Amino acid sequence: MERIPALLGITLDEHKLALFGQIVRFGISGGLLTLGVAGAYWAVAEFLHVDPMVSMTLVYLFFTGIGYLLHSRWSFRDHGSRDQAHIRTVRFFTVNTLGFVTNQLFVWWLVKLLGGPTWWPVIPIIVVTPLLTFTLNRIWVFK
Repeated sequence: MERIPALLGITLDEHKLALFGQIVRFGISGGLLTLGVAGAYWAVAEFLHVDPMVSMTLVYLFFTGIGYLLHSRWSFRDHGSRDQAHIRTVRFFTVNTLGFVTNQLFVWWLVKLLGGPTWWPVIPIIVVTPLLTFTLNRIWVFK
């Protein structure tokens, strides 16, 4: 991981290098999870004709456990204390629920209120929610 900043001509202290590693790992795992959530939401709503709000709920329930395992064991593996796992777990599910509520707001606003197609919420789900959850996971969950 240290080679990438060096190849880019960037000098990083230990703290910034750790942050860089977390961003890269979160980008990979979070990116895959985000694409999975967005794609599954859209597919279930569009092809199975499930109400978009119900579709997002089903997808949230499915991907939350996977997200916890990926982020706690890989994305933020070298960040923060590993003490009191129960507190970290509750905080993770709180942040994930906030992400779910944010995504539901996008679905409600863009599909239900504005009458747009079911793919419209995919854009803010991919762009906005990961920024929110990365920040909260880093400063509150895996601190």
